[in-house]
Amino acid sequence: MKALLISFVSGGVFAVGLGIGGMTQPAKVIGFLDFAGSWDPSLAIVMIGAIAVHSVLYRVIRNRPSPLFSPTFSLPTRTDIDARLVGGAALFGVGWGLAGFCPGPALTSLVSGNLPAVIFVVAMIAGMYLYKLIEVLRLRQADAKNKSTASRLVASASPVRRSHDDY
Repeated sequence: MKALLISFVSGGVFAVGLGIGGMTQPAKVIGFLDFAGSWDPSLAIVMIGAIAVHSVLYRVIRNRPSPLFSPTFSLPTRTDIDARLVGGAALFGVGWGLAGFCPGPALTSLVSGNLPAVIFVVAMIAGMYLYKLIEVLRLRQADAKNKSTASRLVASASPVRRSHDDY
């Protein structure tokens, strides 16, 4: 229960910060991304402030033996950059630039009843389900391929030759 409460409060603080920083206003976001037109650097200031706070607090918090509300830190273990990561980042950036929303501000903007925010969130959720579907199919295909490869390896280890291709 304590973890849920902490998550809720953290989400609330994040939402308020997004609102104060102007991240829930698509026109402001698109203005920030419009380098060739009338560029609005105010979101850069918000991001630089967030990065500065994170940089300091991350070092302080990582020196603790454990987080305050969890037995261990949950940090990513993968450090490689692959095509899926780059593609996902590019898709995120294109969506952000076209719609003026990223997931956090879009969810925060739902409270306003703003139709573009609602459409974005619906499309985002549909995209999440589509990704899950594609990922399940990809994993099933990889699993079937691995089983096929394993059965060929077992068969090739057999001293009995089955066809001319085995020679």
